[in-house]
Amino acid sequence: MKNTILTLCIMVLISCKDNRKEVQDTILLTEAEQSGTISESEKKKPLSPHTSTMVMIGDAHIHIDYSSPGVRDRIIFGGLVGYNIVWQAGAHNATWIETNKDLIFAGEVLPAGKYGFFTIPSKGDWTVMINKNWDQHGKDHYDEKDDMIRFKVTPTISEDIQEHLEYKITKISDKLGVISMHWEKVKIELPFTIK
Repeated sequence: MKNTILTLCIMVLISCKDNRKEVQDTILLTEAEQSGTISESEKKKPLSPHTSTMVMIGDAHIHIDYSSPGVRDRIIFGGLVGYNIVWQAGAHNATWIETNKDLIFAGEVLPAGKYGFFTIPSKGDWTVMINKNWDQHGKDHYDEKDDMIRFKVTPTISEDIQEHLEYKITKISDKLGVISMHWEKVKIELPFTIK
């Protein structure tokens, strides 16, 4: 019975796109569990942990919720995350952003509310989309018609590797802030103003 369940789990994982490395890691993890060479704390550690960041800037509360995949010796941008296609800017469910105040990004107003956060990575400038449909798995139901705002950003490239995807919200003043997303060698920064 245990082997049947294990086989079914592996088949489901194999059927998912872009999960080859996770399947390999899952098989190795399962083999290690069966041989008894893995601790209880290691068994429970997710490959893409769910996390969030939030900050108060003036009277604006801004919250970002995402799953944080690791690099794990993979080529991320232009590899696992393809160029010139929509990415949910995290793992599993779409990354979402919530604000209780209107925010202005690149001259465009994002009304207070809860939104999906998507990007289109490229070798040059990236496109950032903040979309009405925040509650979806990955980018399965992404529709450009639901974009509230869409703008371009220029990424910075580092020699250092950021192992796990990380979002930060930095307060500049009571009216200004910056959202940053950093993973692998790539970082994008999204300055905003509180309306």
